[in-house]
Amino acid sequence: MLTQEQIQHFEKNGYLVVEQLITHDDCEKLKESIKQLIDKWNPECDSSCIFSSSGNREQSKSRYFLDSADNISFFMEEDAIDPNTRKLNRDKHHSVNKIGHALHILDPQFKRVSFSDKIKSIARDLNFIKPAICQSMYICKQPEIGAKVNPHQDGTYLFNEPLKIAGIWIALEDATLENGCLWFIPGSQTIPIKRRYIRNPNQEEFNEGKILLYTGNDDPYDDKDFVPVEVKAGDAIVIHGQVVHKSEQNKSPISRQIYTFHIVETNNSEYSKENWLQTKDPFPLIYDA
Repeated sequence: MLTQEQIQHFEKNGYLVVEQLITHDDCEKLKESIKQLIDKWNPECDSSCIFSSSGNREQSKSRYFLDSADNISFFMEEDAIDPNTRKLNRDKHHSVNKIGHALHILDPQFKRVSFSDKIKSIARDLNFIKPAICQSMYICKQPEIGAKVNPHQDGTYLFNEPLKIAGIWIALEDATLENGCLWFIPGSQTIPIKRRYIRNPNQEEFNEGKILLYTGNDDPYDDKDFVPVEVKAGDAIVIHGQVVHKSEQNKSPISRQIYTFHIVETNNSEYSKENWLQTKDPFPLIYDA
């Protein structure tokens, strides 16, 4: 699947664009699956919460967020919530920030894409021995209110030791400067993971509702070091677990819908029991060595 030149680019920069990983027909099928899920979803009955890449107070106290590891759960854009009534201020289809974190298991269309032969080939080319998918997300990046995602490393949230993680980020619509494409610091995959998002080890505090917290601090990042990576619908970006990346707020009238999932090595690598995301069943293997 990947050429030697592509592998070298990934190893040097920490990310790689794979053009047309999936077809436009696949893109439409995934978007239609999400439309049907939102059609069936009743936000009045669901204990959904606002998603924040910085782990807001509501999210950090939310068992709904914890339980999403094994479910298809809905998270709102902050600007889609009326601050006084806490109700949606627009149509529910234009209020969802993301849906996660078990689409790769529970939805047939997403499962088909996640465990495809192309994904297996990419994992092999990146020298994964027993790769498993630990989580998946559909991110809507809604027109005009799609929230920014702060600079981060995926290993902050999905740490394993020794660390070997790769994100597969698939654009279902063109991702541009205007609607919130990804930005990377090339070569930053050499930066160790210093910040972690974990379950509170203090059982008393955990039971009282202080469920999740950050430990450690990242070094400050300089905006001038980031480069934008615009991609077309069907293209994918392979993301090293340590490379620093972000996306800006979508202020345009055009959404930026994507599907992303994370691959972790399970061969001689231990997924941290401290990580916020823990599932009832073992992560499903993409293939077994």
